[in-house]
Amino acid sequence: MNLVQLRRKFSLLIIAMGVGFFAPIVSADDAINPTVTVGSKKFTESVILGEMVSLLAEHAGGSVTHRRELGGTRVLWNALVDGSIDMYPEYTGTLREEIFIGQAVGNEDALRKLLATHGVRMSEPMGFNNTYAIGMNREQAKNLGITALSDLRDHPELRFGFTSEFMDRGDGWPSLCEAYRLPQKNVRGMDHDLCYRALAAGGIDLMDMYATDAEISYYNLAVLRDDLKHFPRYEAVLLYRDGLADRAAAVLKQVLLLGGSIDERTMTGINARVKLDDIPESQAAADFLREKFDIEVKVNVESIGARLWRTTCEHLFLVLVSLSASIFVGIPLGVIASKRPRLGQLVLGVVGVVQTIPALALLVLLMTLLRPLSVVGVESIGAHPAIAALFLYSLLPIVRNTYTGLMGIPLPLRESATALGLSGQAQLLRVELPLALPTLLAGVKTAAVLNIGFATLGALIGAGGYGQPILTGIRLDNISLILQGALPAAGLAILAQGMFELFERTVVSRGLRLRHRD
Repeated sequence: MNLVQLRRKFSLLIIAMGVGFFAPIVSADDAINPTVTVGSKKFTESVILGEMVSLLAEHAGGSVTHRRELGGTRVLWNALVDGSIDMYPEYTGTLREEIFIGQAVGNEDALRKLLATHGVRMSEPMGFNNTYAIGMNREQAKNLGITALSDLRDHPELRFGFTSEFMDRGDGWPSLCEAYRLPQKNVRGMDHDLCYRALAAGGIDLMDMYATDAEISYYNLAVLRDDLKHFPRYEAVLLYRDGLADRAAAVLKQVLLLGGSIDERTMTGINARVKLDDIPESQAAADFLREKFDIEVKVNVESIGARLWRTTCEHLFLVLVSLSASIFVGIPLGVIASKRPRLGQLVLGVVGVVQTIPALALLVLLMTLLRPLSVVGVESIGAHPAIAALFLYSLLPIVRNTYTGLMGIPLPLRESATALGLSGQAQLLRVELPLALPTLLAGVKTAAVLNIGFATLGALIGAGGYGQPILTGIRLDNISLILQGALPAAGLAILAQGMFELFERTVVSRGLRLRHRD
């Protein structure tokens, strides 16, 4: 198989997969079974509430997709505003201190009016206040005589571990430190669930908590009194798009039953069932709906085999589309870089800079850039930004190795091709690219392995794949779930490397392989 045929096959692959990437999803019977997309944040309570909303929507006849664990507040809010999701559970304190920080939002009516300017409506409060709190080991608090946040001023040696979001929020660490004039300097950002484990292991002394966290009683932690009333109330509510009432009236009516139905003790108990008793979020949500509303909903608990098959398909889709696109674009860029030295340095510089951008930052940046394309079916969350990020990350090794392979061809061989009267295009296709093929394939192989690893981060924005069980396992402290994502990802990377080795043996002559290794 020559390079022209290979390029043609890659082109067909890109076209076929591109249909799935860009085509908007339209349901013919949307009026009968309205499609509803529910989002939830990357912590247990939000996922549980998202499951309650999803089950109620399905009970009302909706065709529901629950995009779980979508990262932080801004990710969910932006996805709601641009239409990537239809609703998600939120907290009034977060709206005031994070989304509308710096704006005068007095009462609930003012908050509703402000939300309406963004095309968003808010449900009645669900009935519990999940406010922020600062906690520490009960025994340590007793020994140091610490009962309130003001007492922390006398203990500058204490080590704080806060969630990354709390480190920068308007009601988070900066304003807390200023309000209480706290002297502590050893403050680090961590995942919320990892903070509890670090606190229990003695790695940190204090952390931010949510009032309904089941871990507070499980780890026997002391919640320090907010004596200056720094933290506002965080009433749990449901945010939904303005047009949902017209498009899915029955679904919305059913979902809004959650208003005023959950008190703090009940929510803490449900969190405990999931976090401590290993009850699936969907089952815990279904049990609550049955007890509270006498609503029987069907819960399909995914088996390990079904989960592995689903995440494998999702991961392969992300990898194949992004890697194919990077090959299709990267090889020509490498050729251009080798033929046009000045332009080549610019190309290599740009793809090199992209590689230095942290993966999470690139994902968020692409979500922002893709938001205007929502009108043509491109979503700002899910597979679209994940594939775009993976494509960009895969470019450098392919472009660099194509360039290096072509530039490494000995001058006598180039002169011989010219002496034979071959045109520039013929020299490239018949002489230069075949000679550079071992180096070029090494770059593709490197890109594939990196791509498979980076694709796990796509789960943070709802792209699924092997990253989903890893994130859930970290959140629930479930090693089995973590391994269900980590081991297949490692296995897929090894398989990809082996397949490229076999492909190289097929298309590259033995002499070139030996020369390349030398």
